[in-house]
Parts: sequence; C-alpha cells; structure tokens
Amino acid sequence: METRSFADYLRTLDDAALISLFSHRPDLVTPVPPDVASLAVRASSAPSLARAIDALNAWQYQVLEACAIAAEPFTEKTIAALTDKAALFVIPGLLERGLIYQGKDGFYIPTTVREVLGNEIQGLGPQTVVKLNLKHLDEAPPAAQKALEAMVWGPPRGTVADVKKPGAGVAWLLENNFVVAANTKTVLLVREVALALRGGKLHKELQVQEPTLKTEKRDLKSVQLAAIANITTFLRWTEEILNFWAQEPADALRSGGLGVRDLKVLSAHLGVDTSCAAFIAEVSYLAGLVTIDADDRILPTTQFDIWLMQTPSARWQSLVSPWLITSRVSGLVGKVESKNVAPLGPELDRVSAAPIRKLVLRLLSDNPSVAPEFNSFATLATWHMPAKRSNGIPTDYLQWALRESEWLGITGQGVISKYGIEFLAGGELESINEDLPKPVDHILIQSDHTAIAPGPLEHEIAQELAILAEIESRGGATVYRFSEATIRRGLDHGRSGDEIKAFLKKTSKTPMPQPLEYLIADVAKKHGKLRVGNTSAFIRCEDSALIAQIMNDKRLDLLSLRQIAPEVLICQHDAGDAMNILRSFGYLPAGEDSQGALLSGPRIQRAKTKARPPRIIGEFERPDEIQLEGALRALRTGEKSSHRQSTMRNIASNALGSLPRTTANETLDILADYLQNQPATSLSIGYADNNGLVSHRIIDPLKLSAGSLVARDHATGEVQSFRIARITGVASI
Repeated sequence: METRSFADYLRTLDDAALISLFSHRPDLVTPVPPDVASLAVRASSAPSLARAIDALNAWQYQVLEACAIAAEPFTEKTIAALTDKAALFVIPGLLERGLIYQGKDGFYIPTTVREVLGNEIQGLGPQTVVKLNLKHLDEAPPAAQKALEAMVWGPPRGTVADVKKPGAGVAWLLENNFVVAANTKTVLLVREVALALRGGKLHKELQVQEPTLKTEKRDLKSVQLAAIANITTFLRWTEEILNFWAQEPADALRSGGLGVRDLKVLSAHLGVDTSCAAFIAEVSYLAGLVTIDADDRILPTTQFDIWLMQTPSARWQSLVSPWLITSRVSGLVGKVESKNVAPLGPELDRVSAAPIRKLVLRLLSDNPSVAPEFNSFATLATWHMPAKRSNGIPTDYLQWALRESEWLGITGQGVISKYGIEFLAGGELESINEDLPKPVDHILIQSDHTAIAPGPLEHEIAQELAILAEIESRGGATVYRFSEATIRRGLDHGRSGDEIKAFLKKTSKTPMPQPLEYLIADVAKKHGKLRVGNTSAFIRCEDSALIAQIMNDKRLDLLSLRQIAPEVLICQHDAGDAMNILRSFGYLPAGEDSQGALLSGPRIQRAKTKARPPRIIGEFERPDEIQLEGALRALRTGEKSSHRQSTMRNIASNALGSLPRTTANETLDILADYLQNQPATSLSIGYADNNGLVSHRIIDPLKLSAGSLVARDHATGEVQSFRIARITGVASI
C-alpha cells in the first residue's frame, strides 16, 4: 500500500505498533476513535502532539526539531548530519510515538508538529525562495559579518531604522538575499544562511547524555525514621484541621476558597506556617474529606468519619493518591503575584503540575539513598522535560514538589523513603502500619495546667483531649494546656465538671494537681448560670446581681441590651454573636433553646452536601493491557466497517453505508443460509435498542436459539445474543 498521508501510514501499522502508539499516547484512545482516519486527525491535533512532545527528553526533542526543519521526505542520514549519529537510535522512538512517519521514499512529519514546536525552531528564520550563492558569505564586509553574528544562533530578527535605507552591512545582506524584509523595520536571516554559518548543525550544543546529578549520601535508617515521623505528623495535622473546622467552620469567600484571615487562624492552630496549612487544607479537599457546603461554610464531610476508622496506611494513601495526579498547585497560595489565589479556590489549576510532580518522584526513585542538590536536580528535570525549556521548568514547582513530598513522608531528609517507593509501585503499604509508633493510652498532667502525651494518643483519648485542651507544642511528645476557655469548651460539648475530672484522673499516670481541680470546679460552677437564646437573642439569668452587673458594664453597650423582666434581657444580635461577645469580656454563658433547655450537646458539625473534590485537568492515565487490546479491537472493527461502507456504496444498494433492510422471512433465510454454508465473510445487521434507535453491527453468526441469534460482535469481540425481532435487516459484506 502506498503511503500518501499520515492516515495511510497508520493503516500500515500492525497490532503491536498500534498498541505501542496508544501506550505512549493514551489520549488517542480516550475515547476510542471510530476508525483510522479519525485516529489520524486526533494524533495530528495540536493538543495531542503537545502532550506527546512534553514527554520527550532533551535529546529526543533536539532530534524532533531536526526532523521539523529538514526538507521532506528526509532520511536518517539527513537528521544525523544536522545533529549527531546518535540520532539514529532516537528516530525509532519518534516513529513509535507517531511524531514522524515513514513513506516509500523517506520520512515525513505531521504538519501540526511544526506549529507546536513554534515558528522559529532553534532560532531559524524562514526558508528562501530564491537561489543563494553561499560562497559570497566569505566576502561579507565587517558590518554585514557583525549583523550575521548577532542573528546566526537566533533570534533570526534584526532591527533597522528603515528597511528602504538600511546601513551598509544590512544593505549588502539584502542585496545577496541573505536576509529578507519582514516589515519596514525588521529583517530576517534566512534558514539556509544560518545553517551554513552554523557548520550545517542545528544546535549550538547537543544534549545527548542526561546531566549528572549531584547528591549527598544519607543514612538509610535515618531516612526511614524521618519519613515515618512525617507520615505520623501529616495524618495528625489532617485530623486536627478537620476537627477544628467541625467545631468552628470557616466561611468560604464569594469566589470560593479559604480567606486569608481563616488561613492564619488555621496556621496558628496547627503551629505551622501558612503555606503548610494551605497544603494540608488542599490535600483534605482533594481527598473529599472537606467541602464547601451550600451555605458557604467549609465543613468536614461524612467521608471524614469513615477515614478516621481506616488503617493509617489506608488514610495516608487516600491523601497521597489525589495529590500525585492533581492539577492544583497549593504553593501558589501567598505568592505576591498570586494575590487572588486561595486554598480550596478555583484559581489553583495548572496543567503542568502533575507531570512535573511525577517527574520529581521518578527522578528521586532513580536515585535512591541519596539527597539531590537542588540546582543539579533542576537541570536534570529540565533535560527530561525540554518542551518547557523556553522558560525552563519553574523552579518553584520543583521546590514545592520536593517540599510537599517531605511533608507527606514520601521522602525523608530529601531521600525517597521505602514508603514512597512502595506507593509508586502500587504496593499495599502494610509497612506503614508496622512502623508507625504504637498509640499510647495515657497522659502526664503537670502542675502548671499542662499535660504531656508521650506519643501518639489512641483515637478516643485524642478526640476528647482536643476538646478539653489546646496543643501548646508538638514533637515526639505533645504538650496540651488547660485553661478556662478550654474547660468551658468541654462543658459546651455536654461534659459536666465531674465527668471532665473523672476522665483526666483515669487517663493521667500522674495525680491531678489541685489547682487544675479548682479551675474545673470554678468554671463548671459558673457555666450555664447565664443563658442566651434567640429573640434575635435573649439573655436569662436567675442571679439578679449578675443581671445588674451586665446592664452596668459599659463594654457591653454594643449589644444594645434591654431588660424586659427582672431575669431577662434581650438584644438585636443573634445568639451566637451575643455569646461570643459576652465570653470575650469574661462572662460564661451557655446556650438555651426555645423551651428553656440547656444546649450543651456536642457541636461537631458535618457538611450536609456530598464531597465535591476539584476536577483534574490535563492528565490521561496509561491504559492497562486489557484496555489497550480492547481499544485496538474496536478500532480495527470500526476501520473494517468504514472500509466496507466506502466500497459497498459503489457496488450495491444494500451497502454498509446505509442500514440493511430485509423482511422477517428474508432475515431468517439469510441467517439460516449463513449458518449452513459458513462463508468467509461476515454479516452486517441493523439492530434496534430498547429506545428504538437502530445501530449498525458487524457480526459472525454462531447459532439460532429461541427467537435469538447468538453471534460474535466485531466491535466488542464478545459473543452475545441478538433478538430476531429487533434485527431490521441483514446483508453480506
């Protein structure tokens, strides 16, 4: 078959070559094209080619550039002359990816490849349309030589005051057609001249070998200890942030996302900087553990409760998996040039984020037991993603990927950990469950209203202690501090003073100090004496002295209180605001419902809506072998159908181009004849679905049974049953 086009070339490929093409470029079968012509259109489209070119390393990219500037059809010898003999080993890989294709007289390149590579590939200008005498270059005057030196390696443009009145050097170049006028003030060096001055080579420096990575050796045991500590810490951070939002939900911005003030509150609560807090929030959002509810509050989802009951390895994997493939970049939060970017907001998507993140982890996996030096690591990463080298891979993206890998525990001390390697290999990650520190079931209460947890606490104890105390410092041991506000919070959650003391005495290995007992008793005694409800709010108190104190407290003038009974005050603020204002000035109110019952139940909240994790853009997962074979089978069937349609349209009225039409008796006669004689050809049928829509099928009948036809469907490769009553027509092909 003569290859006249890219589609013709694809038709000549065998099954192995097509599967290899789909493996390198999974977007070509997402979804599966109906025939080879459609495959050729998709494979030569700019978005698909851009993805394929992004996956090339620097040497492959340079060889592709040489193919793009070579006159078609070109040969391997031509490309080797423009680059190096080592290009002969790269050309098969470009063929395999469909970035070049082979005809009878040489190689060709899909036209759109040149558009993706840019107008001035490697700084070369346009080809000339006139015959040049390149020997005259040796006679160029000094001014012309200077102009040539400025343009030879690109950019190929030169600026003049007026192209009609150029200087002597440019005038000589124009006269010899070595440059052409682009407009009245710009001239372009023609491609043939630039290549001659470059000695016939396209690139100033070839990048055949990948750069050497500078590294520092790390102790493997220390790496694993650091990594498991990072995993433990990140799981604790995630749990803390969601428990915090369950009690005090943040309000989302109008544009979506977490505001600066709420981010700072979160940062202070966790004891980390805002960039780390933003990352933790983003990962929780990606995992579906938190969402923005219908009333614009940021709340944990019910998925969080399920997550808490999973094993540590399952919890960690559910956080790391979406991070690896997401197109969102939390590192943009807080950058000066990204003022409007907020965590959980819509502005964080960047198409190149996931490929860069995967490249970072692949390079770390290729260099285990060593920590890379960043500058050499950035150089190596750029070699592996040269399509972005016009500006270089953003160093920020590389730094963020390395930093986030460390926070997550994929790396420890800058070296990929065994957990990271196991995760990338798709392992079960049972080693995390085995290596995590065993949870402890006790605390050590100190005399200064603090308690020390000598390790990670059991879940129930940690949850209870998170209500009764604030975390003061973290590390191998966690320090909790009790205060009037934290004890009041426990009472608000329905615990009584006696229950709080009983819990602490049971949990602590040290005796409870008397000052802490007095604090709990004092707060419990005051708690609930003052009650607040909605009118827009009422304040009720049986202590007339306390009512008088509140009415005379000038700090509470902003509440605009009015006494309507000896024991009742009302104000225009809602109950929540009134309680917060009273607490800020040292009062200890409790909530009350419309029936006068004390509202002291848990205030842990969950979103009413389902989790809506953000979308992922720009990524196509590599299909497995079964999917690749299915895609190939569907493509072959579609191509066969298209070919038959084209052929039969010219020779028969019952061609595949239109649905075959036969009566019920004719249908049964044709099927019976086929089953009796078993011809080498297949049958084309029209088949109606449940909605009455008729589709075109190519089948190989096997038998008739109880009003149905059992046949192999070429589109799926499977044997299935077709009801005779729904077959609208049959034709041989």
